[in-house]
Amino acid sequence: MKKLTIDLHDIFNKHHEIEETLRGMLREANDKKIKIVELIPGKGSGQLKKSVLKFLERNRDLYDRIEKDPKNWGRIFVRFR
Repeated sequence: MKKLTIDLHDIFNKHHEIEETLRGMLREANDKKIKIVELIPGKGSGQLKKSVLKFLERNRDLYDRIEKDPKNWGRIFVRFR
């Protein structure tokens, strides 16, 4: 099963770049028929993770579901059909 991993640590202060990166990730996953995308917003204060989750909620039609990793608070899985 194909998986794409996106680490958002390097751009955590750049809101515009985060949304651009996430849009690109959704597009690439759909184009390449990737089933799972692993997003790593990191643990930190939780603000980046909240931003990522809000973005994903606004774009709900582009993926199947999201899962928060119960063993690693700083990781989100986005699943596609």
